[in-house]
Amino acid sequence: MELNQLTAHELLDKLKSKQITVSALESALGACLRKNEPQVKAYVRMDLNALPTANSQSQAEIGGLPITIKDNICTLGLLTECCSKILENFRPPYDATVITKLKAAGLRIFPFKANMDEFAFGSSTENSFFGPTRNPWNLDTVPGGSSGGSAAAVASDEAIWALGSDTGGSIRQPASFCGVVGLKPTYGRVSRYGLIAFASSLDQIGPLTKDVKDAAILTQIISGYDAKDSTSINLAVPDYTQSLTGDIRNLKIGIPKEYFVAGLDPEIKSIIEEAINKLTNLGAKIQNISLPHTDYAVPVYYIIATAEASSNLARFDGVQFGFRAPADNLLQMYKKTRAEGFGAEAKRRIILGTFALSHGYYDAYYLRALKVRTLIKQDFDRVFKDYDCIVCPTSPTAAFKIGERTADPLKMYLSDIYTISANLAGLPAISIPCGFTKKGLPVGLQIMAKPFNEELLFRVAHTFEQHTEWHKRRAQL
Repeated sequence: MELNQLTAHELLDKLKSKQITVSALESALGACLRKNEPQVKAYVRMDLNALPTANSQSQAEIGGLPITIKDNICTLGLLTECCSKILENFRPPYDATVITKLKAAGLRIFPFKANMDEFAFGSSTENSFFGPTRNPWNLDTVPGGSSGGSAAAVASDEAIWALGSDTGGSIRQPASFCGVVGLKPTYGRVSRYGLIAFASSLDQIGPLTKDVKDAAILTQIISGYDAKDSTSINLAVPDYTQSLTGDIRNLKIGIPKEYFVAGLDPEIKSIIEEAINKLTNLGAKIQNISLPHTDYAVPVYYIIATAEASSNLARFDGVQFGFRAPADNLLQMYKKTRAEGFGAEAKRRIILGTFALSHGYYDAYYLRALKVRTLIKQDFDRVFKDYDCIVCPTSPTAAFKIGERTADPLKMYLSDIYTISANLAGLPAISIPCGFTKKGLPVGLQIMAKPFNEELLFRVAHTFEQHTEWHKRRAQL
């Protein structure tokens, strides 16, 4: 096995014991990138002839391991363009808080950003200005989105681990499609300062990794209170690796009946049920539960998320940064810049959000969506009084073909039907590999818990992982 195929914690152990060097890891990573990246296209603006080499003097706590960053997380001096023409050649003058934390821990930021749907608008990474990323398990299929570049980079061993962002499932769904681990932390657990906003009340940064222990390590590094983020919660961050006990006996796990209805691929359903049986065999107490407002999650999400996106994207006008279209006057410059700078999906969401917030429709759509969002959260609050966690599919299907859903936005939006509710309720949720379809595509199991109970997610996910082999399979390119 090549060094770049190892997990971060395995590499860290080898670095600490001086069995390997960071330079040797970089050599293996570079060889993998030159072989796989022309097919996968996980990164943007990558020059394969100018890959970085490690500083052999790097001996910080995390041993100088490289980490891949999604293209919407500000990194000092590095191109951060949200995979949109309108932010073309933007180099942030500061680091996002998560980047500051990564650097303080000794990680090295990989100098090429991971591909994504423009401004995180999508479920397939087909909406990128730079073109689509491909799924390493089948290059004809999508890697999921919007963090598809980060997930594909980890799945193809082009990255040791990565950061993504999750607004309605954008970490967990690509994690499921690419056969890796993806965590959306509790809203407020990880600072959003420096994350270029999509929907501010839903966005959260989180890890994509090769196993659960790596996710626990990375989550601990990036978590914590940040005065620069007004939504950051001042709670102590536990040592998440201490929760990896391998014991889930007598845990009460709820299975929502609303997640196992028409629309769920029968093959996916069978794989998820088998995973649930495994949890039962490991000592968990499984019972069916109801989340009665689940049917409203998708429409509520696409009203709230587009409304917030419309507000957040108003700042991109060609005046302060990014792309500016040549024009004869200011109004024409605004119009031409936004017409040429935004892609089709970005325009669609801006229009939908502006409509929902407009006079005469605010009460009928946006305000009503906020009220139903509260009902969705109350469903979870009620369940978590009696149950430790909830288990369900991450996605109703495995990875679909590139181009299959681009002409049908509604069908694309339904890709996130099982992940959206966690964002609306502010819950932590994780996706872990739990099987493969007959066509060899990965399937993800989603686990949700009470706010700020990431420890339980890691405990359940790690226990399942220790008694299965799914996470050890590698995509063959």
